[in-house]
Amino acid sequence: MSAPISFGFAAQDAVIVTGAASGIGRATALNAARLGLAVIAWDLDEAGVAATAETIRASGGRAAAVPADVTDQAQVEDALARSTGFGRVRYLVNNAGPASASELEFDAALTMAVGSMRRVTMSWLERAAAPEPALVNVSSVAGNVIGTAPDWYPAAKAAIMGYTRHLAAYRSDDVRANAVAPGMTDTPRLQGFAASDVGQRVLQRVPLHRLGTPEEISWAILFLLSPLASYINGVLLTVDGGWTVTQ
Repeated sequence: MSAPISFGFAAQDAVIVTGAASGIGRATALNAARLGLAVIAWDLDEAGVAATAETIRASGGRAAAVPADVTDQAQVEDALARSTGFGRVRYLVNNAGPASASELEFDAALTMAVGSMRRVTMSWLERAAAPEPALVNVSSVAGNVIGTAPDWYPAAKAAIMGYTRHLAAYRSDDVRANAVAPGMTDTPRLQGFAASDVGQRVLQRVPLHRLGTPEEISWAILFLLSPLASYINGVLLTVDGGWTVTQ
């Protein structure tokens, strides 16, 4: 993680990555550090997020672990207060959210999945004292093209992109906002899926015939976040191996 800074990120800048204990969030945190950013890693999983931060520090990067439940306003405010030790927190990656396998009531699930991103975003913007801040929200192809169960999951992922468009259109003086829509990604939440019968059938419809990796999604997130994407605003970048073009 001592590689030269690239993607245009500045050495004095920091990024908050929510849901950074595993999967896409962890990969984004690790690669952000490789690009020279200080990383403030948030997650409910205290041990997991501590491990992410320690991996970054062991490789020469700058990182802090902040256990936080993004569905709780008081915890979000406390986490932001603890996220100020690395200079300008110019960037935000809203990745945390409930797994699609969670058995949740519809209204509560949308509040958890979408309301939490708005909560973190608005609280962060109140404190973001940095030029040209940017954020990336993690949506899903389930909110774009693919219909999935349970019912709250595609509804929530579509709403995340709707909120992203709102920020891009009406808060452009405050933040540059984009989103990514991962397809099936080889994270702990999909452990064993590729080897299952249904997984094999689904992967046959993916032109690249495999799951994506968290690292592949993370590079798309970091590009959209970076100054290299300075004229990209309100975009949903699908990262799915071509799955949705076959639907």
